[in-house]
Amino acid sequence: MTNSIFTKLSDWVRDEVTSGGGNGVVFGLSGGIDSAVTAYICKNAFPDSSLGINIPCFSSKADINDAKSIAKGIKLNYVSVNMDHTYNTMLDELGEMRDDRDISLSNIKPRLRMIVLYFYANNLNYFVIGAGNKSEITLGYFTKFGDGGCDLMPLGNLTKREVYSLARSLDIPEGIIEKPPSAGLWRGQTDEGELGITYHEIDDYLEGKKVSKDVKTKIEELIKKNEHKRRMPKIPDF
Repeated sequence: MTNSIFTKLSDWVRDEVTSGGGNGVVFGLSGGIDSAVTAYICKNAFPDSSLGINIPCFSSKADINDAKSIAKGIKLNYVSVNMDHTYNTMLDELGEMRDDRDISLSNIKPRLRMIVLYFYANNLNYFVIGAGNKSEITLGYFTKFGDGGCDLMPLGNLTKREVYSLARSLDIPEGIIEKPPSAGLWRGQTDEGELGITYHEIDDYLEGKKVSKDVKTKIEELIKKNEHKRRMPKIPDF
């Protein structure tokens, strides 16, 4: 089943890029499970014209090493672009306090990464491939015009649970699979810690399974609150 999905997703990416006039694909390689699975799909779709970019912005050394390990393991074209200085320069210009936990500041990081990806995409005539999954997209758990800014999202119909299953079928290193999911917005940040619910609970809800009243309420509040992230900007209907 998972091998069939992997093949279908690889074919889908190849068909979408080719029909759109693209020469290949570029994507962020963070060292996490979603970007690792995305890397495998892209490498399979475009063996010679896939580019993985690690874009650290005060990122952990472990994540950087995991990204390098993934690239080396599948012989992926890989570059690293460090955004530490650029991020600090922006904070200086904005005159803001250096508290990464302020979401308006931490969201700068994925938006800087989006800029880097589209720089390479424009230069190479590549499509930008996002790593968002169904669980995150449904809740709007991504940065608008940041990691949500891409051309294709091959994992967009897979829950986090399905991403884990696919990762194991691809023999992605267990250390990457078992690592707590994190957007790397600040030191020690984890997805589940920030959301206040687990991916297991989110996926149970999406699969129509029973969840607690508190979890159901939390999920539905996030879906409603973040609806604007999942659509194009509204325009007047007159």
